Amino acid sequence: MADHHDELQPEATAGFKVAESKTIDEYHKLDQNDESLKKWKESLGIGSGNSISNPNDPRKCIILSLGLEVEGRPDIIIDLKAPGAIEALKDKPFSIKEGADFRMKATFQVQHQILSGMKYLQVVKRKGITVNKLQEMIGSFSPNTEDKPIWEKKFETESAPSGMLARGHYTAMSKFVDDDNETHLKFEWAFDIKKDW
Repeated sequence: MADHHDELQPEATAGFKVAESKTIDEYHKLDQNDESLKKWKESLGIGSGNSISNPNDPRKCIILSLGLEVEGRPDIIIDLKAPGAIEALKDKPFSIKEGADFRMKATFQVQHQILSGMKYLQVVKRKGITVNKLQEMIGSFSPNTEDKPIWEKKFETESAPSGMLARGHYTAMSKFVDDDNETHLKFEWAFDIKKDW
């Protein structure tokens, strides 16, 4: 398979500086009288319910599933907790009808500390040539709690290429990475653009 690794680097935002990491307790105590900061902490879900972080699992973010939504068709959901699910992604391509509108979605859990600025990066190739690169901001999230056991992100809608030349087999490399440049999941997958479902 073609090498996608060098192309899977997040784009830097001019003038943006990653803030120093803080614990959940530090965020709780941070400027308790600041109304705008209070609203920001609420948007992250800080302070709502008991943590469900697994003390025996050091991961900060666990990607639970990936899905493909196409209007009028059942969602394709890949349970990444299932043994061998990630390895099967590149060996068992799924089909997309040419010209179809679709969007990807991911469910995930955050543990132990704030996940800051998670992004989804993707490079798609056909016959070894890059045909599409994507970077989508997912956002910042607090650790999941009993009140909010999972986070879900639905990506922007995309349109599959169409026409006889667009049909065929595509390979892709994707990864979820945060502002600290920590990779939470990296995987290869494949899909086929077909004339019909």
